[in-house]
Amino acid sequence: MQQLAHRLDRLGTETAFSVAQAAAAWKVKGNTVYPFHLGDINIPTAPHIVEAMNRAIADGYTGYCPGPGIPQLREALAEDLGGRRGVELSPDNVVVMTGGKPVITKFLQAVMNPGQEVLYPNPGFPIYESQIEYLGGKATPYRYLPTSEGFAIDLDQVRASITPNTVALIYNDLQNPISAESTTAEREAIAQLAQEHDLWVLSDEAYFETRYEGVSSSIASLPGMLERTVILYTFSKKFAMTGSRLGCAVAPSEIARILSTLNTNDESCTTHYVQWAGIQALRGTQEPVQQMLDTLRQRRDAACELVNGIPGMHVAVPQSTFYLFPDVTEVMERLGYTAVGEFASAALHETGVSFCTREHFGRRQPGEERQYIRLAYSGIEVADIREGLGHLRTWIETA
Repeated sequence: MQQLAHRLDRLGTETAFSVAQAAAAWKVKGNTVYPFHLGDINIPTAPHIVEAMNRAIADGYTGYCPGPGIPQLREALAEDLGGRRGVELSPDNVVVMTGGKPVITKFLQAVMNPGQEVLYPNPGFPIYESQIEYLGGKATPYRYLPTSEGFAIDLDQVRASITPNTVALIYNDLQNPISAESTTAEREAIAQLAQEHDLWVLSDEAYFETRYEGVSSSIASLPGMLERTVILYTFSKKFAMTGSRLGCAVAPSEIARILSTLNTNDESCTTHYVQWAGIQALRGTQEPVQQMLDTLRQRRDAACELVNGIPGMHVAVPQSTFYLFPDVTEVMERLGYTAVGEFASAALHETGVSFCTREHFGRRQPGEERQYIRLAYSGIEVADIREGLGHLRTWIETA
């Protein structure tokens, strides 16, 4: 029998999609499902962006284009991203890609050799761990510690995990799945460690502008960091363009050239007409962005109020992203569950509420005792949030 590549054994996946399949199967049987599992957005892409895409198709922008992106979009990205982060960027620092995920893979291809170590957040976006290991690296997790305001990076663990074989650190400020945001001191500490140990940094900034209070800051804006940081940017979240697959890497010119070559090898270029839509997204009216944030804020407020009203369940109110990561340890003990996956399955079948668990975001680390779930409120209306979490509370209270 023919053999497949051994590296496939190391390839993970975005595990939220497996939860979506279970929810879909339950719904097909005629049951109501309240979808808190997937971080997609049930708000349409703004009309002026769609019109720009359709106009580009009509104008014939349906063929190949430059591997690093069309000049007009790279210029718009350099101007917009640099201005919002307080750094000076050139179009030569911008490499357009088909969403945010390719930035992770191509960053690792550019800076990591097989056997070298990369630090990554855990719990965190599962593609970090998947791609480090798939490409032959050693995935070294660092954890978060619960605080009264959410979660904080365990800086002592980060320091202890760095070895002479460590080449890079993945940093996700405004974090998926836990909605953690670094304090200024924490961000500066990560920057100091990166410089002390000469590490590359991938700064995943997918949710940089999905925030309800405060102002976002990029680690790349700190002294000495722009030249060692690759920023992951995506149009998916800010502009509700998840299916359009448009994003970019912002990188030092030496890395940008490598990423551009990888683009040419992998997919030739990002879809031409979608890039013209990206220009309109950046330079057109921003009113739909604010309207979407207002909608998401209402969902956040409703979800937080209801979650914190469930006995044995609590969560800090996040200022950014569209996720909640409540502690459900006491709820599980009350209901007699020891495995959070069993609790999630029972919740779906008893209440229709579908959600991911801590286990969907990286291997549990030694010493972890608390149990958590992730609730995404980007794809569910306020009325359904209230109804679904109301059923969840009733089930927990009466079980």
